[in-house]
Amino acid sequence: MELILKVLDAEGNVLAKATGEDEIYLVYRDVYNEGDQVVVEASEPGHLVLALDDAMSPALVYMKSEAYALGVPFGARRVPYSPRAFEGNIHRLCVRQARPEEISPRRNLALNPWDDHANSSVFPHAKANVETRGEAVFAARNAIDGEKANHDHGFWPYTSWGINRDPEAALTLDFGRPVRIDEIVFYLRADFPHDAWWEKASVTFSDGKTASFSLMKSGAAQSFAIPERTVEWVRLHSLVKADDPSPFPALTQFEVWGREVD
Repeated sequence: MELILKVLDAEGNVLAKATGEDEIYLVYRDVYNEGDQVVVEASEPGHLVLALDDAMSPALVYMKSEAYALGVPFGARRVPYSPRAFEGNIHRLCVRQARPEEISPRRNLALNPWDDHANSSVFPHAKANVETRGEAVFAARNAIDGEKANHDHGFWPYTSWGINRDPEAALTLDFGRPVRIDEIVFYLRADFPHDAWWEKASVTFSDGKTASFSLMKSGAAQSFAIPERTVEWVRLHSLVKADDPSPFPALTQFEVWGREVD
């Protein structure tokens, strides 16, 4: 697989570039400026391991199209990321083709810390019909970023999906290809007593079936085995708030465990 890594400025000028087969590194020796983008290009669809900033964990993703662009976050968009991410005047970026033994095991198929609103290329991708005040620290992508600290809110690492008190809130997780899933895991935000919690949640699968889950007031993982099914997306919805004075239930992490389709 031919791979390309680039850093572009706001006008699309190439500031740095690396090309190669299967695994490449790019060292960018400058500070990022607002409007800069990190771009990954691949000669074919497939599973990649992205490590686009040394302050963030590498992640296995499925790249469906030929190019993925990440706008370097500034201002309020930076809040969900580590304060060390994208900082300084030297940056090490890496992308490589995933090995078969990394792709095939049972794993959390929902994990993608490189997701954002503009992403339509690397999967999984999360989107929601509502996010609290439109703030990045409460965006849908936070539910799949791998950050599980959940006893506070509003800043990294306490990222979460906030529903702006909307009982019709729903989050859709698109895998970008068929996958086989067998378990759903919820990490509710647990900044009690500021937070409330949901006592029930439903998940509809792309095959048209729906399952409902009873939840508890807890910040621990709440795991539910489901009959194995092949899906391309799942939708979390019908979130029933518990009888609690707080109006602020939220979701810290949403995991979907399973395997790739053979």
